[in-house]
Amino acid sequence: MFGVIAAVPTPINIDGNPILDTFLEHCEWVLQNGCDGVNILGSTGEANSFNSHQRKLVMESASQNLNNQKLMVGTGTPSISETIHLTQIADDLNYQVALVLPPFYYKPITNNGLFLWYQTLHEKLGNRKIKIYFYNFPQMTGLIIPIEVIEQLHNQWPDRFCGIKDSSGDLNYCRTLSKNKNFKVFPSSEVSISEAHISKFSGCISATANQTLFLSSKAWAKKDENIDHLVSKIKHLREEISKDSLVPSIKFLVSTRTKNKDWNNLLPPFNSLNEKRQQDLVSLYDKNL
Repeated sequence: MFGVIAAVPTPINIDGNPILDTFLEHCEWVLQNGCDGVNILGSTGEANSFNSHQRKLVMESASQNLNNQKLMVGTGTPSISETIHLTQIADDLNYQVALVLPPFYYKPITNNGLFLWYQTLHEKLGNRKIKIYFYNFPQMTGLIIPIEVIEQLHNQWPDRFCGIKDSSGDLNYCRTLSKNKNFKVFPSSEVSISEAHISKFSGCISATANQTLFLSSKAWAKKDENIDHLVSKIKHLREEISKDSLVPSIKFLVSTRTKNKDWNNLLPPFNSLNEKRQQDLVSLYDKNL
């Protein structure tokens, strides 16, 4: 998979359970309007606030109703057994790629310990074909997945560990990893498309792509040309959307598009946006989206 991947939010009812038909409508919309794929049950999808049963329901719904070749799913948890279980479910449902966070609770964690954790996942998956992309998000996990650990795992099992979503914002980290043969690198910002051709990035996986998809898809299609004007607009939109809590902002903008207030339901610890922030986002939507 290459290109602009939207990290999609998950709508919930007042009881905190996923609303599957509403979820599918949005996934279909982003795919029909420029995105090359969707990342379900990532940070934007509030995955780690759901239990395993809820995650399985979302995974089943997406795999049964969308093109599996365009899907990535987050399966990482601090528990190795839970991560194995969710990744096995993803493989059973014919997902091609699972994004897997590192074990983020116990610290300090050694490189050997981290290697062993991912090795255990690989071994328990056995002959299953699902690919593992690392999910590096140190602002949330409190740790950076070391490049040497990634390269060691990739070199030993290249068909399993063959990509990364990097949400650190450190493009030097991404540039270093993209030098590895047959290893796909997806920064989390659409702005990185401006150097995708030179740095050999495979695309981007982004929350704000739910809103910037029209511009981002144009930028990706012309990534080997001068796209400064498009990237400047994307950067502005990302900055405006990210001014406040990102997940509530993304869900509010989807609610604005669909006129479906269910999108404004949030799982704790997220709070609803205040009226001023809502008005600012409506204005942003009306002018740019």
